[in-house]
Amino acid sequence: MGNLFSFYYLRDTIKNIHIMAFDVAMIQALYNKFPSKVAEARTVLGRPLTLAEKILYTHLDAQMELKDYPRLQSYVDFNPDRVAMQDATAQMALLQFMQAGRSKVAVPSTVHCDHLIVAKNGSANDLSSALKDNEEVFNFLSSVSNKYGIGFWKPGAGIIHQVVLENYAFPGGMMIGTDSHTVNAGGLGMVAIGVGGADACDVMAGLPWELLMPKLIGVKLTGKLSGWASAKDVILKVAGILTVKGGTNAIVEYFGEGAISLSCTGKGTICNMGAEIGATTSTFGYDESMERYLRSTGRAEIADLANGIKEHLTGDEAVYAEPSKYFDEVIEINLSELEPHLNGPYTPDLATPISKMKEAAAANGWPTKIEVALIGSCTNSSYEDISRSVSLVKQVKEKGLSLKSEFTITPGSEQVRYTIERDGFLEIFDSVGAKVFANACGPCIGMWDRMGAEKQEKNTIVHSFNRNFAKRADGNPNTFAFVGSPELVTALAIAGDLNFNTLTDTLLNDKGEQVTLDAPTGFELPSRGFAVEDAGYQKPAEDGSAVNVLVSPDSKRLQLLDPFAAWEGTDLKGLKLLIKAKGKCTTDHISMAGPWLKFRGHLDNISNNMLIGALNFFNEKTNEVKNQLTGEYGTVPDVQRAYKAAGIGSIVVGDENYGEGSSREHAAMEPRHLGVRAVLVNSFARIHETNLKKQGMLALTFANKADYHKILEDDRIDIEGLMAMAPGKPLQLVLNHADGSNETIQVNHSYNAQQIEWFHAGGALNIIRASIKN
Repeated sequence: MGNLFSFYYLRDTIKNIHIMAFDVAMIQALYNKFPSKVAEARTVLGRPLTLAEKILYTHLDAQMELKDYPRLQSYVDFNPDRVAMQDATAQMALLQFMQAGRSKVAVPSTVHCDHLIVAKNGSANDLSSALKDNEEVFNFLSSVSNKYGIGFWKPGAGIIHQVVLENYAFPGGMMIGTDSHTVNAGGLGMVAIGVGGADACDVMAGLPWELLMPKLIGVKLTGKLSGWASAKDVILKVAGILTVKGGTNAIVEYFGEGAISLSCTGKGTICNMGAEIGATTSTFGYDESMERYLRSTGRAEIADLANGIKEHLTGDEAVYAEPSKYFDEVIEINLSELEPHLNGPYTPDLATPISKMKEAAAANGWPTKIEVALIGSCTNSSYEDISRSVSLVKQVKEKGLSLKSEFTITPGSEQVRYTIERDGFLEIFDSVGAKVFANACGPCIGMWDRMGAEKQEKNTIVHSFNRNFAKRADGNPNTFAFVGSPELVTALAIAGDLNFNTLTDTLLNDKGEQVTLDAPTGFELPSRGFAVEDAGYQKPAEDGSAVNVLVSPDSKRLQLLDPFAAWEGTDLKGLKLLIKAKGKCTTDHISMAGPWLKFRGHLDNISNNMLIGALNFFNEKTNEVKNQLTGEYGTVPDVQRAYKAAGIGSIVVGDENYGEGSSREHAAMEPRHLGVRAVLVNSFARIHETNLKKQGMLALTFANKADYHKILEDDRIDIEGLMAMAPGKPLQLVLNHADGSNETIQVNHSYNAQQIEWFHAGGALNIIRASIKN
């Protein structure tokens, strides 16, 4: 079909497709080589191997020497098995891929439409509105997927990570995805890593993918969950131990009898929130829970293949017997003693056991009346999660109770939604007045049109999502958001009180009696199996050469990309300080989501949100910085556009763990597009640092962290040493102060030789474009 695809045509022609197992031949080919590759790696390294090492070394690029690569020192090239993209990030990833010169993706790839659906009135109305409001974008994604051999999951099919777990994840595999929560697939024994679109473009173009060899953190789980404790509480506790940056450049590997006792989707929940500790990824060894899940989701053939090499799809026994010898850090958690946790507000690593919440709320002045309780999202939207929540909702009428908070449910996929409807769960939710949103990200990523949020009143919500940064869910900076398991969130919806301790407290029912909520129960998998009429999958054309991908030059939503300019070959002189960000500066602060998601395919328009959430060190305000050309204050994007128009480069300065959070490469592309030349911080989050490098930016760190305080508001900054830039060689910054004085500080970088070439070329894509041949 030569014209732009009609999304509505596609929607009407893909009904009643039965989803079969994907990529069986690819998986079988990998498994055929897996045992010998593991044996060879074990011999060369001269020691037993963790699961993470087995997967990494079996996916080592053929041009890489098989050797023991030092952790946190060596950049290593790998060949991932597949790529997954969600609609918000897929737009920019595929706009870049269109420049790469290939006629088809080199590895299995998929697009999932889950980010652009606003949660407001309920699933049917919200999905209908999204189809209308985003028709141009969905048409683009559908047609570009069809042209380049990419599987396309339509709006309403579900959240990318749940759909991947149900259809694509497999033990021992390696995948990358343009979303930080790609790590969810670790629940099925993968090494699955969140990346920016440029990294995805590399792999789809058939190039190896580069990763700093991660350190390894082992988490030994003993005992077994019971009562109110859930898999979510494992990662909430781990987040409290490691903090939001304790897992940076690390793979977290869970093992032990406790790990084996968890369900597959429970493992996925734990891996999912590994993104909140900055981990490269998290994973579990293959076991019977994964086999059960594979068979239940129609992939018995893959389960049989995995069983054939199962001893290679987990860490070696010697590793788990003496973990401190093989992991860089070991944490041990007894599941039998684990207490339900609530983490927050404003950060996912502020962990509080439920028995301590009343004390913590009083000490910190947190509002204790719960306005809204929300369950679902990619983190906790499985059949098991919903069934455990339902066991509590049933008690509302049985015990003469009522919901004290607004309560919403977001199923993870159409397969889950259809099955829970068949099994009567949706009817039970409806009976207590709960609202079911579309199978999409919704409030978890700020796509929630919450009534009254614009008033910015102080209030508390609880949810089973993964992140709770300020303004994340509803745009209100005064919303105190707490993260918990779906079952704990459901109980708190019934109580309406943050102080309610499910372990000890009672509730007053409509007869004036004090009643106790029974601990949740549920089903690991549906006893009658999963069911679905229309899973929402579009298979790409075998030959997409006749498919046209059209982008209107007048579009406000989509914009074809122009290559970024190459480095001019000189040191950078006279850079203006754009902003010195104070404290936490996540990708939400650098490139907000919510209503800005509509511009994810239009680089110039979305650049109007660049750093508008960052706190300016000099005036303690957001989106107000000094324009050194006029001496007046303006918004960050406006000031930067003024510098760009004047042909003047600038620099952004930040604090610790800069770029924490989402994988969104827009946070790197927007500064690049508007003329920022360097980002200088105390430390970076992994994905954001890579994204900056990919786009030809300078990602620098203070050699002496105290030098952060030497940066003054009116500084003009020179970056020296670029012509001799080399791996491990520091650069110098000259700070030219407004009073005429200057001082020189040293800054470090982590660029290897290839990444320096990205900088020289003006971005990695410029090199790909020059090298790819159809």
